[in-house]
Parts: sequence; C-alpha cells; structure tokens
Amino acid sequence: MAGKILIVDDDTSIRAVLETHLRSAGYQPICAVNAAEGLRLLYGEQPALVLLDVMMPGMDGWEMAARIRELSDVPLILISGRDSEADKLRGFRLGADDYVTKPFSLAELSARVEAVLARASKSAPARDRREFTFGDLRVDLDRRRVLRGEQVIDLTPTEFRMLQVLIEQGGDAISEEQLHEAVWGTLHPSDAGYVRRYIWFLRQKLERDPAHPELIHTIRKFGYRFGPE
Repeated sequence: MAGKILIVDDDTSIRAVLETHLRSAGYQPICAVNAAEGLRLLYGEQPALVLLDVMMPGMDGWEMAARIRELSDVPLILISGRDSEADKLRGFRLGADDYVTKPFSLAELSARVEAVLARASKSAPARDRREFTFGDLRVDLDRRRVLRGEQVIDLTPTEFRMLQVLIEQGGDAISEEQLHEAVWGTLHPSDAGYVRRYIWFLRQKLERDPAHPELIHTIRKFGYRFGPE
C-alpha cells in the first residue's frame, strides 16, 4: 500500500468514487462523513494525506483545516466548488498544500495527490533533528512523546504544538504574537491570554518547580525562550 489517505466529505457518492479510485491506485482510503469523525480518524489512523471537502454542515472544511494544523503537519488537499482567488488564498493560509476545485477528473486528483506526497517526502530530511534532550527530559517530535526518565508526560495537542514551536526556535526567543500565530493560526483572534495560559500549563507539567522555571523562560515585554540557561 502507498499509504493511508483520509477522505472527509459528507457526500456519499463522492466519498464512494474517491474511495474506489484511490484503492485501485494502491492507497488505503479511510472515510469520514463529517469533520468530527475526520478529526478522530486523523488522530487514530495517522494518514499520509487528508482530502477535505470545504462545504460541509456543522464544522466546515475551513474550521477543520485549522484544527488539523493544531494537531499535525499532515499533507492536506482541500476540495471545493468555490474557485475564487480569495477562497484559494484562504485555504493556503490555513495550511493546505493544494486546493482542487469541482468538477475535477480523477486523473487530475491522483496527480495532485502524488505531487503533494512527493513534496512531503522530499522535505522530510530537512526535519531530521526531531528528538531532543534537556537534562532528563526527552521530547520526540515524530512520535509526539514527552518523557522524564521513563515516565511519559501527557500533553494535550495544543500543549504539544506550543512545546514543538518553542523547541524549534533552537534556543532563540519567540514573541507572544508569533507563538500565538504558530499555535492557533492567523484566523484565531490574537490573545496574549491564550499564550500565557498554555505556558502556565506547560510549566506545571514540565518544570520541576513551575514557580522557578528552568526550561521555559519569560523574556520580559517580548515573549518566551525554551532551553536551559
């Protein structure tokens, strides 16, 4: 199998056509009828790529795309009947790797899937350094695991995303505004309270003495830095 592909679309006929076509192309399709189910499958199945319909009842594809980027860097292709430049730009700003407008041919979709997966595999070596050690604290970004010694520290998806962003600064400081945008995206209203609240959560879980942090440092009137002094 070439890998799992998560299809999220409320249209039964489109799901069936995509599932049959992708299976014949050697992929392992898994399907969700709405965004809530799609997010559960994303977390449980760890697909290689997500095909996401934009126009769905309840949580639409825009909101789901934003949620996906809180959880994962999985390649994402948006499918939509809306073909305006504004809609396409909105999709790319949310972190989509491609935007396919309806109607489309199955051959075109396959080509786009292959291209996105190829780009993702080529960019993977640039992220080789994915396991970090800070004293007895180990952070494995690929497996999304944090351990102190042999004890696993449970983090929520948002807590882990914030920790990842801090670590990937390589010891440099990041502003509150940049940290907010990296964790919640540009569509979420900027609020320093969100950042400070999740910094507090992380310190409670990662610091030996949260009142005197040794890893997550506040840079006065700017933001935060991660790493030992």
